[in-house]
Amino acid sequence: MAVTIKSAHEIELMRESCRLLSLVFDGMEKMIKPGITTAEINQLGDRLIREYGGIPNFLNYDGYPASICVSVNDEVVHGIPDNRKLKNGDILKVDLTVRFKGYESDSARTYIIGNVSDDVRSLVENTKNALYKGLSVVKAGTPLSLIGKTIEDYAHKNGLSIVEELVGHGIGTSMHEDPDVPNFYTKTNVILKEGMTICIEPMLNLGKRSVYLDDNDWTVKTEDGMPSAHFEHTIVVTKDGYEILTGE
Repeated sequence: MAVTIKSAHEIELMRESCRLLSLVFDGMEKMIKPGITTAEINQLGDRLIREYGGIPNFLNYDGYPASICVSVNDEVVHGIPDNRKLKNGDILKVDLTVRFKGYESDSARTYIIGNVSDDVRSLVENTKNALYKGLSVVKAGTPLSLIGKTIEDYAHKNGLSIVEELVGHGIGTSMHEDPDVPNFYTKTNVILKEGMTICIEPMLNLGKRSVYLDDNDWTVKTEDGMPSAHFEHTIVVTKDGYEILTGE
């Protein structure tokens, strides 16, 4: 495993990439409402990334056919944009990666469309909370495994299951770098160090944790058809904690 420590210059370049990503999210959020199609969200996201001088790095990544991952309801991640219209009661997960000046930024947010049940609203809120619980233990010298344990404990305490087939990751000049950052406890010898840049991204389900790959070979869905939520930040580990690079 080759975990890279970023220099101050590299971290500044990642800040720039992440600032661009946050601006793209701000632009897309204005159009996320009932009646919009996931294809239209993708089109706007692609245009904004390019207007700000970035590269939509999901596009053609291992053959992925779009610039933004947009996943609805029981789709956990890697939903492919199409002509489906968002409707009242949906939840939408938007996963966005931008390349800027050779450095990657990666973030995901879940949006509630109109009115949803209390259970679904709680799923979304607690998935976001789980991300920040995981962040709360981050600082140089902490075992990486504590992030996953903290997220796992919080999720289970709130009756949510954890997708274990997908995990967070290191990030830098590549979208996915070492180390893996699981959302559940797993034994590892990795210790967090100042200057590490990682993505923490809990994916929690309202029902059971089991998932399957759709026939399109990309979209991961819950096996029981229950909704799933997803939040992600790119961060840099500091001596005493962390800095979120991808906005709040």
